[in-house]
Amino acid sequence: MQFPGQENPPVGIIFDSDMGNRIDDALAMALLYGFDGKREARVVSVSVSKSNLKAAAFCEAVGRFYAGAVSGAFAAFGRTLPVGLSTDGKMPEDTPMLTVPLGKRNAEGAPVYSHGIEKLNDTAEPAALIRNAFTAQHDQNCIVVLAGPATNLVKVLDLPGVKDLISRKVRFLSVTGGAYPQGEPEFNVKTDIPAAKKLFAEWPTPIVASGHEVGEALLFPASSIENDFAWSQTHPIVDAYRAYRPMPYDAPTWDMTTVLYAVRSEAGYFKLSEPGIISVLDDGRTKFSPSPEGKQRYLILDPAQRENIFKTYTEIASAKPVPRQPRHRPQQQEQQQQKPADPPKPPEAKPPEIKPIQGFAP
Repeated sequence: MQFPGQENPPVGIIFDSDMGNRIDDALAMALLYGFDGKREARVVSVSVSKSNLKAAAFCEAVGRFYAGAVSGAFAAFGRTLPVGLSTDGKMPEDTPMLTVPLGKRNAEGAPVYSHGIEKLNDTAEPAALIRNAFTAQHDQNCIVVLAGPATNLVKVLDLPGVKDLISRKVRFLSVTGGAYPQGEPEFNVKTDIPAAKKLFAEWPTPIVASGHEVGEALLFPASSIENDFAWSQTHPIVDAYRAYRPMPYDAPTWDMTTVLYAVRSEAGYFKLSEPGIISVLDDGRTKFSPSPEGKQRYLILDPAQRENIFKTYTEIASAKPVPRQPRHRPQQQEQQQQKPADPPKPPEAKPPEIKPIQGFAP
């Protein structure tokens, strides 16, 4: 919650993914929490379009991990967010990248990665969760990251008055989806084509799309998983990565590109297309039509930035969680600053000296 008189905090990120289908979703979450730890961004909403309880549970377990639940470094529940879960999304099946980390036990038989999601009522309704997250942000201090099908976001668009709210609160939508300037139907788009059509047609802010070709050309190195994350003996991202496919393998970073651009859009990691309009065809292919009035662009890989991108990926995604000081309302901070010092305590009175009576032997 923001309070009058406060300076704008780091940009708030609303993160919606289909966690559990591809390992880049987990890598993107690690990158996002890494930026959160550096105070370059704040994770303010997490939701899942994959209708699977373990997908939501894994997201909450990762949030608790970065809040110190495993290391005990600081309050494990201070930054844990409710997780929104679609009840009618696609691909509800369990996958090893979810079941293996969540099934891991310590020597006492307790789960290594704790979470509180066992049933549907333990999750939040995604559209309401995302709308409420918008409401809590300063104007133009929010970015939406879509790392999966548009299933949840189009439900947000249907809520009364929310398009005006988005226009006021959100800088832009950073989305993993499509292939540019042309290509085969991309996974996230073809999974829910009607939702993708509606999203690109009706979303009220600028959209920057990262196409399949960008993440496919930037592979996250398995060597980083083995070395850079070794500061913790147990790490949910490492366990998910190892469970997703036999090691060693380098993974495409489709969703990481979307997070990287969202948080560091001014850093020049990517080039941008000219403005235009992205439309979704009936078979799931995307079509880009240049237009000076268009508010949509797509990312273009800059070969000169490849090493900078890999360096950022590995350093930020593998970073240790950072302790946070509790935030206070401005009134509380002012009261604490103006609170007078306690008056000095008066010196303690010494007990009177007792002299022995002459002629009396104790």
